[in-house]
Amino acid sequence: MKFYDRVSELKELRRIQRLAFSDYSRMTVITGRRRIGKTSLAVEAAKGEEPTVYLFVSRKNEAALCQEFSQLISDSLSIYVPQEIKNFKSLFQLILEAGKTRRFNLIIDEFQEFERVNPAVFSDVQNLWDQYRKDTKVNMILMGSVFSMMHRIFEGAKEPLFGRADNIIRLKGFGTHTLKEIMEDFRSGYGNDQLLALYSITGGVPKYVELLAENTDLSIEGMFDYIVRENSPFTDEGKNILIEEFGKDYGLYFSILSSIAAGINTQSDIEASLGGVSVGGQLRRLMEDYSLINRHRPIMAKENSQAVRYEIIDNFMKFWFRYFDRNKSMVEIGNYGLLRQIVENDYPTFSGPMLERYFRLKLMESQLFSAIGSWWERKKGKEANEIDIVAIYGTEKKALVAEVKRQRRNYDHKDFMTKVDRIKSIALSSYDIEPRLLTMDDM
Repeated sequence: MKFYDRVSELKELRRIQRLAFSDYSRMTVITGRRRIGKTSLAVEAAKGEEPTVYLFVSRKNEAALCQEFSQLISDSLSIYVPQEIKNFKSLFQLILEAGKTRRFNLIIDEFQEFERVNPAVFSDVQNLWDQYRKDTKVNMILMGSVFSMMHRIFEGAKEPLFGRADNIIRLKGFGTHTLKEIMEDFRSGYGNDQLLALYSITGGVPKYVELLAENTDLSIEGMFDYIVRENSPFTDEGKNILIEEFGKDYGLYFSILSSIAAGINTQSDIEASLGGVSVGGQLRRLMEDYSLINRHRPIMAKENSQAVRYEIIDNFMKFWFRYFDRNKSMVEIGNYGLLRQIVENDYPTFSGPMLERYFRLKLMESQLFSAIGSWWERKKGKEANEIDIVAIYGTEKKALVAEVKRQRRNYDHKDFMTKVDRIKSIALSSYDIEPRLLTMDDM
């Protein structure tokens, strides 16, 4: 699949590269979940006349890793690398010495894995970078897919590399315009139902989009056939990604995420579903350390409002927990036919909230709004008068209030306008309200 989008990220990376080559060395950090396209972006940005050294940090003995790196550095920069170098500190110093007399890109992928190879590497990199940075012309890009570790390494105030990055780029999935472009390239004349399925399943994660585009006809049936089958690359994907993040203590985190994926989205309800286990600390870490969930309050609500919901940020993770994790006994016995049927039958229900998420993303991309969220109120302990999307226009006292329905025939205008009147009286009394129905026809 060709290289899509990343226009703003490429522009920024090339700006930093120009500074590194004309002035002095720069360090850029690219973070993002697995499969999000970090490597493709870095390699694309590094294309040009100057050479690129690409190093992938695998879980090997440091000496073995350095032997592998030595050959790559020698080939890329056409320099002599002594075979007796057995530690990354010496190798990194050699690279920076080369940067005194020539310009080049240095890409280190899965940088966080040095913690398992030799944790002292981070201090060594910091010391050498501080020593050589102003005297060299190296465009260094450091990447990692374990969010919690990369966040700690570069943004933890007590870590040696804190404050060293000139920029940190957090890569997200493709936006709506790019997904439409890909659909048109691979399924000309596509329908919005297929576009919604692609977004609902992948969340725009490039590798997942690529797998579906190159192995299916991008029909809903074709995508389900490819995803839910024996030897599918998606079967263990969620588990593999999260075990990387959580390590051996993943059990409770998995249970919390599974509850949220099933629609249990308040702390009290999550704790009840887990037999009364307290999960406040885990919810906080899932937000702050792992960036896997969001906490939502009704729009315009105060920060101390007790009306709080949690949701999984990542579309694929939501899909994986809802179907693969919840039905792991079927996966274990290989009953993919039954699981495929469950996914297809439940998809209209699953894709409803995904359509809301799609429209929130589309509104965000428009750059017209200062706040986008949803609204609900609680009556006698129960949620009532829920509105799918509320978006505040810029600095104006004007708000878009929208009901989202897959099909127009399911829309009850009278019921919706009752909700509009309610939110206006409670939260938006000074705002001009623009009521709107959004369906798949508006995608």
